[in-house]
Amino acid sequence: MTLVLIALLGFPQAYAAPRKQTNSRPYYEARGEVVWEVPSEEKVIALTFDDGPDETDTPVILDLLKQYEAKATFFVVGKRVEQHPELVKREIAEGHEIANHTYSHVYFKKNMPDSKIEDQLVKAERVIADATGLRTRLFRPPGGYYSENVVRAAKKAGYLVVMWSWHQDTEDWNTPGVNKIVNKVLNNARNGDIVLFHDHVEGRTQTIEALKRILPELKERGYRFVTVTELLSFRKSTTVEK
Repeated sequence: MTLVLIALLGFPQAYAAPRKQTNSRPYYEARGEVVWEVPSEEKVIALTFDDGPDETDTPVILDLLKQYEAKATFFVVGKRVEQHPELVKREIAEGHEIANHTYSHVYFKKNMPDSKIEDQLVKAERVIADATGLRTRLFRPPGGYYSENVVRAAKKAGYLVVMWSWHQDTEDWNTPGVNKIVNKVLNNARNGDIVLFHDHVEGRTQTIEALKRILPELKERGYRFVTVTELLSFRKSTTVEK
């Protein structure tokens, strides 16, 4: 009845319009605030590794990347950087990129205050800077949980939120089987993909064995392995809403 009266009285129809959805992928992609992939005519692909560094698995992964002349981006956890700063230094020395993955791998809920999100970012940033002397610019929320709060807090702290291609979630953290990891990547590989791996998992990793098959095959197909920042150079400019 209220809406009928409003219409009869001549108030703008926009009054009853649905609220704008602000947490959808197209919304954030259009604003350039979150990146899932960077479609390109170039045969480039970005390999990313979360949750490290790991004292056992990270060195082996680095050896494999070096063998196939592959550069990658490591989204590191601050607490683990404190434990293994030498591994982060090695990643930098070998041409890889370091990015922020929070200090203690907190899953951000939609109602979490911006201040708590910023605290996780800043604490990790300080630890990374102490270990490498570098300032990171990319951030990936643990578990891929993003919201308006997360994007806003990341922007305030000077970060771009980077996710991964939905068709390139290897789920290697859950040890689904080496073949499943390999097939997920190779059967879905596209120019500009961001592939999600983990260099630290609970229990025995299957990622290393999968990489031994993935890296040579993608290289044979003509792909060049780049960091996320290098991949972003292929991104077309977007107009950000004010």
